[in-house]
Amino acid sequence: MQLLKRLFDFYILASFHVALAVLALVVMTDYMFQIPIDYPLAGFVFFGTVVGYNFIKYEVFFRQKGGCRKALLSILTVTIFAFLAAAYFFFRIAFKTQMLALVFFVLTILYTIPLMSSKTNLRNWSGVKIYIVAFCWSGVTILLPLINFGAELGQDVLIKFVQRFLLVVVLILIFEIIDLKDDDPNLVTVPQKIGVQKTKMLGYVLLVPFYFMEFFKAIVNQNQLVVNLILVLLISAFLYFAHENRTKNYTAFWAESIPVFWLILYIFFQYTL
Repeated sequence: MQLLKRLFDFYILASFHVALAVLALVVMTDYMFQIPIDYPLAGFVFFGTVVGYNFIKYEVFFRQKGGCRKALLSILTVTIFAFLAAAYFFFRIAFKTQMLALVFFVLTILYTIPLMSSKTNLRNWSGVKIYIVAFCWSGVTILLPLINFGAELGQDVLIKFVQRFLLVVVLILIFEIIDLKDDDPNLVTVPQKIGVQKTKMLGYVLLVPFYFMEFFKAIVNQNQLVVNLILVLLISAFLYFAHENRTKNYTAFWAESIPVFWLILYIFFQYTL
């Protein structure tokens, strides 16, 4: 059991689970727009997410000498191999996709590294964090697969982009509630600013346009409406039961499993009903 626990902890800490969640959203986009799964792009997104999240979480520790770096040696090793894998897949995707991917890479760098000579990065700008993360997730999981395929970016793409943005914002709100005790007050997260109960209410409110925007698509998929309703109810339950004394696995594993569950649910309704 101890071995399984260590493997599970490493799976979470090394950002494999969040990478799986992002990959699930990419595949979800493929199914929604009926385009084939591009495996080089899937590989780039998965390994690129591992690199990006590990860079954000551990960049400070990686630069330190001594105990911290030794303790994170295995994660550093995984991150290096993930970087090499992401680089390999990067050169196998379309050039225009590469250019857009670099935009999100630069945002990741600015999110972590201090700007110019100041000690402030985008992550520390009051209230900005949630929008940067949601924008990057939406761009990577909606725009990259569609642009890589050469699909036309019309109204339906805009609707899906906004829906994805709202979805990620709500998921981040759950994280911010759980992390309330540990977050630096200077981050000015939503729960720090308006309190836990109002943050939950905000999440419920944002789920309303997320759901009803589906009706504005050129073709309304009935199965998608049912799947999205189940998703809204599930996320609402996660919001309702979220509080600052929850364990990290409430978000790091269970909440981040929601995109995977959404994909499984979509495939089930699409191909069995």
